[in-house]
Amino acid sequence: MKYAEKYGVSRASRKYNKSRSYIYFWKARWDGTVESLACQSRRPRSHPNQHTEAELKLIRDMRRRNPDLGLVELWHRLRKRGYTRRPESLFRIMRKLGLFPGAEKKKAYKPKPYEQMTYPGQRVQVDVKVVPRRCIADPELRLFQYTAIDEFTRLRFLAAYPEQSTYSSSDFLKRLFKWYERRGIKVECVQTDNGFEFTNRFSNSKRDLPTLFEATAAQLGIRHKLIRPYTPRHNGKVERSRHP
Repeated sequence: MKYAEKYGVSRASRKYNKSRSYIYFWKARWDGTVESLACQSRRPRSHPNQHTEAELKLIRDMRRRNPDLGLVELWHRLRKRGYTRRPESLFRIMRKLGLFPGAEKKKAYKPKPYEQMTYPGQRVQVDVKVVPRRCIADPELRLFQYTAIDEFTRLRFLAAYPEQSTYSSSDFLKRLFKWYERRGIKVECVQTDNGFEFTNRFSNSKRDLPTLFEATAAQLGIRHKLIRPYTPRHNGKVERSRHP
């Protein structure tokens, strides 16, 4: 800009390989500061079909008197008072004016501090996973690995079953109870996820019916604890033990 002011637009156009109209455009905006050359909004300052002040006042007054009214019902009442625009236009102008209630902020989830176990058998974490095909010699065989780990001693018990069901889970519970008992540990509580092999908590038709796993736990005097849905880290010890 300084070069164009000193030597003229034509000479600046040849020197910087820019058209004269381009230099005239920026010269008209330049007031001697770099800030004047910053990109500016191209949004028009007015529009022939924009809301009038009378319409804006009508919308504000109606919204103030009916703060909980839905958009369609509000638009219907405005139409009775001479408002002629579409619901889409009403939605845009209300959003621009900030007449919609702000979304409530969700409380940040604060995880509970980990409850450290104080003696063996106080809580045993149980989980199941599919055994990868590459780990099985028979290509037709499909196995599911059940894993139990005592949170205090980290003693781990494993068993494989051909199906992932509440029957397999029930049999695994009986076996782990005897396995820990032979080592002088009485299992008081088992902690699992919310899979259907453990509980009917999220079943639509069998929610009130206990699974065979839960019935077996009750027979053995074991408390069954479920973790928070979609939170595998609550069963972190057994989850990590299953991955090398």
